[in-house]
Amino acid sequence: METSVNIPRLDLYQYTRGTIVERKQFSDALGSAFTETGFVTIANHGLEKFLIEELYNLVKRFFSLPAEIKQQYEIPGLAGQRGYTSKGKEKAKDAKVPDLKEFWQQGQTVTDGDVVKEDYPENVTVLELTRFNEVLDEVYRRLEDAGRILLKAIAVYLQLEEDYFEEMVHNGNSILRAIHYFPIEHPENLPGDAVRAGAHEDINLITLLIGASADGLEVLTREGNWYAVKAQGEDIVVNVGDMLQRLTNNRLKSTTHRVVNPPLALMKTSRYSVPFFLHPQAKTSLAVLPNCVDNTHPKIYPDCTAGEYLDERLREIGLKL
Repeated sequence: METSVNIPRLDLYQYTRGTIVERKQFSDALGSAFTETGFVTIANHGLEKFLIEELYNLVKRFFSLPAEIKQQYEIPGLAGQRGYTSKGKEKAKDAKVPDLKEFWQQGQTVTDGDVVKEDYPENVTVLELTRFNEVLDEVYRRLEDAGRILLKAIAVYLQLEEDYFEEMVHNGNSILRAIHYFPIEHPENLPGDAVRAGAHEDINLITLLIGASADGLEVLTREGNWYAVKAQGEDIVVNVGDMLQRLTNNRLKSTTHRVVNPPLALMKTSRYSVPFFLHPQAKTSLAVLPNCVDNTHPKIYPDCTAGEYLDERLREIGLKL
């Protein structure tokens, strides 16, 4: 195993319930991993086992619906940001063929009168599954809460005020995505470079991934090797996205990762995965943090807003024209 792969298992209780010393240890461990590999696994994140099981049961039931029913929930003009996105639509940046997946996206629900509500499309309600939207909304809220805590720990590591990211992500443009990597019935007919999810980096601040129903997630090490990431039990996998990498002038690493195809014997099986992409509000500046710039680390990125950067990336991956 590569000695440089630092993907520690951290307990979120150490930050939320720990002493001052324990909280600092958590923040330092999180920051160190995000500086080296950009990935950690997190225990005690606020999602009970029964909620995760119900989520995956509903996700599997949705994707098993007939194609003509699922396609009724595909909304033109939203670049896949709400509802269903069918097979063959999304690809990794610079990839020549689409990923082997279909997905559902649930977005922010603004309840406090914030005018940003006008900027967000309504979430799409699945009529065939009475608990589907309710459970996705609950999981969204729980992961948003966990993500905000992790951003507090990151802020402390970066020697910022603990609540530095709070205003950015309050009613942020975050997305819960339920993914079905469908069975590959005729692997012999696949283009040679077709995979479940091509090598890519995430767009957002941080991603929180609730397990997966099968192996396949791999990260690219500094040495250029692919390393399989596996979470224990109900742990979630958390990684840095490009927006946080930009803000920190590459101090925190948005690591390239992919989902590989299964062994030939398992090609005809499905894989399910539910990542939460924690985004700031579109108006948020992604200008590099001043304390991440010095003589040996000159500013790398031009200023832009989160909304401008998201639009650019959605075009690159084929979801937006």
